[in-house]
Amino acid sequence: MRYQQIGLSLFSLIAIVSIVLAAATIWLFLTNPVTVANAVNEGEISPFVRDLAEVLYNALRGILRYL
Repeated sequence: MRYQQIGLSLFSLIAIVSIVLAAATIWLFLTNPVTVANAVNEGEISPFVRDLAEVLYNALRGILRYL
């Protein structure tokens, strides 16, 4: 029973992280399509990852501001 709870918690955590990353990627694609297109075209993902981290940081900062 304990392993089922740990497995369910781990699955939930992975699912939430995946959903957040997918939403941030879609948001970045809609707000800054040039960075995404350059990352896909050139194969250099550094600017894409940097912008993705910035989007996540700004979202987290906005959420924490309300608390």
